[in-house]
Formats: sequence, C-alpha cells, structure tokens
Amino acid sequence: MQLLVSMIPILVPVILLGVFNMSAVKGMSISAILIIISSIFVWSVPADAIGASMLQGIHKTLPIAWILFGALMLLRALEYTGSIERINIGFTNLTQDMRLQAILVAFLFGSLIEGVSGFGTPAMVTAPLLITLGFKPLSAVVLALVSDSTAVSFGAVGTPITVGLSNATANAAELNAVSHQVVTLELISGTFVPMLLMMLLVVFLPSQYTSNKMKSALEVAPWTLMIGLVYSVTAFFTQTFIGYELTSVVTPIVVLVFAMATIKFNILLPKNTKQNPWIQYPRSTEEAELKSDMSLFMAWLPYVLVVSLLVLPKLFAPINTLLNSAIDLSVNNILGFKGISSDWLILASPGTVLLLVSIVTLLMHKKSPIAFQSEVKDIAISMKSTLSALVVTLIMVQVFTNTNFNTANLVSMPNYLASFMATHLNNVWLMIAPVLGAVGSFVTGSATVSTLTFSSIQANVATDAGLDKAMVLAAQVIGGAIGNMICIHNIVSVNGVVGFSGQEGQVLRKTAIPAVIYIVLLVISIYIFL
Repeated sequence: MQLLVSMIPILVPVILLGVFNMSAVKGMSISAILIIISSIFVWSVPADAIGASMLQGIHKTLPIAWILFGALMLLRALEYTGSIERINIGFTNLTQDMRLQAILVAFLFGSLIEGVSGFGTPAMVTAPLLITLGFKPLSAVVLALVSDSTAVSFGAVGTPITVGLSNATANAAELNAVSHQVVTLELISGTFVPMLLMMLLVVFLPSQYTSNKMKSALEVAPWTLMIGLVYSVTAFFTQTFIGYELTSVVTPIVVLVFAMATIKFNILLPKNTKQNPWIQYPRSTEEAELKSDMSLFMAWLPYVLVVSLLVLPKLFAPINTLLNSAIDLSVNNILGFKGISSDWLILASPGTVLLLVSIVTLLMHKKSPIAFQSEVKDIAISMKSTLSALVVTLIMVQVFTNTNFNTANLVSMPNYLASFMATHLNNVWLMIAPVLGAVGSFVTGSATVSTLTFSSIQANVATDAGLDKAMVLAAQVIGGAIGNMICIHNIVSVNGVVGFSGQEGQVLRKTAIPAVIYIVLLVISIYIFL
C-alpha cells in the first residue's frame, strides 16, 4: 500500500496527462487531492503539516510566476520595439534551415541561459524566440524543454553539484570527482543530444514533409553530431582546467561561435541547407521579405544585458550578497514546522533581471513604458491558467516531499520510494540511479532538489553494493538534468509563455521520447566507462 501511495505523484500525472490528455490544471488537481488524502490516512500526516505544505506550495509558485512574468514582459518589449523581427532576420541571413536554427537557439543559446540563470528560465526564453522564427508552438515548447537538459547538470554556476550533493558530501575533491565523471559520461550520452533535437523536429513533430523525413534528418546528422561532440569535449576540458562552476557558461559560448562559423562556411552541411533549406511549414512571402533598419547588435543587446546581469553577481561577491539580502520575501518554518520554508529573493531572481531589461529595452528604443501598460495587463490575464496549474502542481510536490512530518514514524514518501528501489534493485543500481534522478526532477521540478533529496541514498547504495560512488552520484546528477525535459511545472510554465496552455499532455508525450533515449545512452556510457 505504501509503495503504491508513494508512486502517486509519478503514475497519476503520467496517466492523466500523458494517456487521457487532461490539462495540467485538472490532472495535477486530482493528483494533489489524492496525495493529500493518502498523506492523512496512509502516512498519518497531521492536518497542520498538510496546511503548512500547501502554503509552501502556494508561496513557491510566486518566484516561478515572477520569472514567467519577466520572460513575457521581455518578449512583448522585444516585439513592441521590433527587436524580435530584427533577430529573426539575423538568423534567417545566417541560415533559413530550421534544423540548424533549432540547435543554435534552443540548445546552445538555451544552454547559455541555463549556465547563468537556471530555475527553468532557458525554455521560457528560447521557446518564444523559436516561434518568432516560424516554429509551431508544439515544436517550440518541446525543443526548448528537451534542450534544457545537458547544461542542467551544472546549472546556474554549478548549483546542482554544490548544493545538490551537499547531503552526500561537502568535500571539494569529491565534488570535483563527481563533476569530472559527469563530463566523462557526457562524452558519449551528451554528444547525441543535438541530433536527438533535430530528429525530434524532423521526424516526430508535425511538418510540411510527409515523406523523406529520415533523409532530411540524416543529411544534417554529421553536423549535429559534430556540434554535440564539440560541446561534450569543450565541457570536459572546461571542467578539468577551469572548474565545474563555469562549465555551463563557457561551453555554450565557445560552441555557439563554432556552430555559427560552421554554418557560414558550410562545414559538414549539404548544399541544400542554403539552396533549399528545411522549413517546418511554408513561410509567407511577406515574412521572407522582412527588412529592418535596426542593427543586429541593438536587437540582441537585451539578451546580452540579461546574460551579463545574471552572471555579474556570480563574479563579484559583494553584489551577490546585496542581491541575496536586500529584498527577502522568503518564508521560514511555516506554521512552526522546521524546514517547511520557501525562498523568494526578489533582486536575485532572474525574473527581476528580465523585467528590468524589458524596461531598458523600451527606453533604448524611445518607447514609453506608460504606453506599454495595456501589454502588461494582457500579460497578467494570460498568466491566470498557467498559475492555476503551477499552484496545484507545487502543492502536490510539497505535500509529497514533507510527508516526513508524520505521527507513524515513517520516512517521507520520496525517501520510502527511493529506499524500496535501493533494497530490491541493488544489483542493477547503475541502471536505476539515473532513473531515480529523472523521477526526482519530474516530481519536484528541479534537478538540484532531486539530487539534494536522493544523493544520500545514492551514496549509501554505492557503498553497500561496492560501486564507484562518484559514478553513481554522477548518474543521479545527469538523470536529474534529463528529468527537466518531462517536469510538469516546467511544461506548464513554457506552455504559458507561448500561449499553449492546456496541451501539457501532448508536450509530455513528445518530451518523454528523448528523455528515455537519453537515459539509455547514459546507462550505456556508464557501463563503457565503468
């Protein structure tokens, strides 16, 4: 009974959203109700602990909503000033081939945003940009979510390693050993991610092509494999010689420049990427002939400012300290329960940076922020359904996570599930370790929280089974990153940005394909390097 109950947050959302195609609001509301009932009657969690967890879930919605609002504000500001149109033209001048654009925008630019920000921000930034390039909403959301995976292992300046592994080890040498195992394993598994993205776009997502899909995929496969390999090798050397904290910052910058050069000089690319580029759906003549007097630098300057403002505090400790203390709307020990807390540091939030840059963008282009008020109102209205889905999702997550506050002397549901798996699947743990990491991210919505929750169990199993501890923890970290693709609250957030709310089940079914493939590739990598 306890095993079945502890699997509710995994099985019920998959069935309701993935099989019955329910919206996230309905599916996650049912999941939350079931978890609350089970917590009371099976786990003996008192009502006040349930209430504290629900308040925690509601409060945790606010920082995500703030990032979502900032992302939507920046998008509208870029549209309002014509910057998006100019960026579109810039990409079109480099390449009109959407197979290549997907790698440049979703994977490489998204990885850079992940490296300096994290918190689910990358997909919320890249999905709208893909739509302006002509990608359909389903394609934009799926590609943005799947792309936000490889870089997540190191996240915002190494947070999944530094914070995520803190329950398993605080030893700097051990943290470096785990991060080195991550980049080693990714020399195989990570190399295939750009190709997975391109295959998704061409073969599995709707397009104008009804035949020769595989041919369209195979002809740019050498280029995507090259980009993946260069990314993996660059990450390996960055981690080795600079450190894991900057791996997801340095790597995408280097590879983005490399990728643009290979496109310009047509390296490992067929001629038809220029002569007859692959386009998901026919574009109108009007779109193809768009012109702009704005410089490409001015169009991209808002994104440059976003990256700069996000990375600046990481480089200067006094600024970081100020941002993390000036305006603190966090709540601690809700209803007296120690550890049931929720952080919201306004100035340190990526949402604040996105909002600030959106205002600067309007001023740079001499557009009145006051005249922009109607856009702000539209944004607020458009967020309603997204916030509803986020609230019920996070309530479910927090009640599930906080079931350690019970009168039956039981461990929490996630720890019970992990311990059960460790006891019964000890002999095949190298295959299970990344799956547990992915499940953790799917449920909690964070690769860092997944690793923080399960790293101590992973370390104990490694010791008991005589396995390489660094290898097992690396599998947890990468598994957590993979789980980012299928995380319900990430799907809800990105759908909200592009106006695709209510289609979460459709997105989940698409992102599940590369997530499973990535885990299989990771397991193969583990046994090769073991």
